[in-house]
Amino acid sequence: MNPALTCEVAIVGSGPAGAAVARHIAPLCQIIVFEEGSRAKPADLGRDGFFALAHLYRDLGGVVAQGRALIPLIQGRAVGGGSVINGAISWRLPADVRDGWVAADPGLAEVLEPRRLEALFDGIERDLDIAPTPDAIAGPNNLLLAKGAVALGLEHRPIARNTAGCLGSGQCLEGCPHGAKRSMDRTYLRDAEAAGAQILPDHKVLRVLHHRGAVRGLLVQSPQGPVEVHCKAVVLAASALQSPALLQKSGLGNRHVGRHLMGHPGASLTGRFAEPVRMWRGATQGREVIGLRKEGLKFEALGYDAVLAAMRQKGVGAPLARAIDDLDHWAHWGVALRAEAEGTVRPGLLTPLQVRYGLTPADMHKLRRGVAVMARMMLAAGAELATPGVHGAAAELRTSEDVDRFEREAPLDPRAWPMAMTHLFGTCRMASDPQRGAVGPDFAVYGAKGVWVADSSVFPSNTGVNPQTSILALATLCAQSLARQLQLA
Repeated sequence: MNPALTCEVAIVGSGPAGAAVARHIAPLCQIIVFEEGSRAKPADLGRDGFFALAHLYRDLGGVVAQGRALIPLIQGRAVGGGSVINGAISWRLPADVRDGWVAADPGLAEVLEPRRLEALFDGIERDLDIAPTPDAIAGPNNLLLAKGAVALGLEHRPIARNTAGCLGSGQCLEGCPHGAKRSMDRTYLRDAEAAGAQILPDHKVLRVLHHRGAVRGLLVQSPQGPVEVHCKAVVLAASALQSPALLQKSGLGNRHVGRHLMGHPGASLTGRFAEPVRMWRGATQGREVIGLRKEGLKFEALGYDAVLAAMRQKGVGAPLARAIDDLDHWAHWGVALRAEAEGTVRPGLLTPLQVRYGLTPADMHKLRRGVAVMARMMLAAGAELATPGVHGAAAELRTSEDVDRFEREAPLDPRAWPMAMTHLFGTCRMASDPQRGAVGPDFAVYGAKGVWVADSSVFPSNTGVNPQTSILALATLCAQSLARQLQLA
C-alpha cells in the first residue's frame, strides 16, 4: 500500500458534475479530484475517430446495456469527462421537465426553485460562452436538416453550444484540436486548480471506505498501486453508471441505488445527396429540430470524421471501396427519444458493470415514427434516398410512399434496430423520501454519512434534451449544500 493521501473533500470524476463541484468548493477547503481517465494532450485531440475511441472514450465506446437488444452506452473517460468528446450542445433544463419532477415529488420544489435555476443557467452560459451556432460554420449537413424541417413545418433552430472561436472543423467527437470547445478541462477544472484543487488523472476509485455508513475515505488504484485517501466527505460525480456501482461495491445506499436507469436511446439515418455534403465539415452538431420535443422526439444533425464514417459502411472489397469513395455525398442525422423505459446498473462478475435495459413497446413505436419523420425531412431537403438500416425493412427509402410503408410495417423488435444511448439518468435519483429515491434534496446519500452525489444519476427522470448545462447547475447546488453542511462557507 502506498502512503495515504489526505484532503477534506474527495471528488470522484472530473466531468461536468465533478468540475462544477470542484470549482465551487476549491476556494473553501482542500480537495482532490480523482479521474480514472488520462489528461489529454493537445496533440491527441482531433486526430481521428478511432484514436479518440481508444483514448478518450470508455472501453472504445463498447459499454452496452443488455436486454432484448444490446445498446451501446457512450461515455467519455478523460480529464473533463464527456465534455471533451461531446458535441458541445447546451440546453437549459426545460421548465416542463422541472415542473413534472416537482409535481411527482413536491418535496423537491425548494431545491429546484425556478429563479434559482435560471440564475445558475445564466452564469453557466456566461462562463462557457454558450451561443447559437452561426450559419457560417454550420456546414451543409446541418443546413440540410434545417431545410427539411422548414419543408415539413417543424420548429428548428441553431444548436446553442459551449464554444469560443469555433472553426467548424467537425472534430468535436474527437476532442477539439483548436481549443475552441469550452470543455471542463479548459474551464471549470482550471479555475479549481487555480484555487488550489489537486486533480489526479489515471486514478480509479475502487471503494468508498466507511465505518457503519460514516465515510472515512476512499480506496484508489493509482499508477503506482493502491492508495488510501483520508477525507471527511466524498462527492460522487462519476456518471449514472459508475456512481451507483461504486456505492453498491462499497455497501452504501438504499434499494434505489442502481435502479431507475433512464436515457435517450436513438437511431440514425443516412441520406445521399447529389451535391457533396461532407458530414465531417462544419459544426459537428449545429442544428436541431425541436417541433416534436413534447412527444419525446428530438432530431439533430450528426457529424463524423471520415475515419468513423468509413467504419460505418457495410460490405467488403469493391462494394466497400465504392461506398467509401462516395462518402462525401452522404448526410447523417439522428433522433433521440425521451424513452419511458427504466433499467438497472450493478457491478458485474465478468465485466465491470452489468447494465440491463429494454425499450418498451411504446418506445419502439415512437422510435419508428421518429425515423420516418427524419426520412421525410431528408427527402424534402433533396436527398435521392435515405437508408434506415433496420433489419426487415426496406434498405432504401426514395418516395413518400416508401416512408409511409416503413412507418406502418418496419419491425418493432429492438433487435432489428441499430441504436445507441447517451445521456443517462436516475440511478441515484433524488427524492424527498428514502422510500422513493437514493439521495435527498440536499444531494446526500440516504443511509450514509458524508457521501453526496452530484451527477445526472440524481435526476428523477430523463429530460429529453442534452443535459450538460443541467448537470452543471445541479452539481453547483450539490456543492452549495455540501459547503453548508460542512460549514465551509
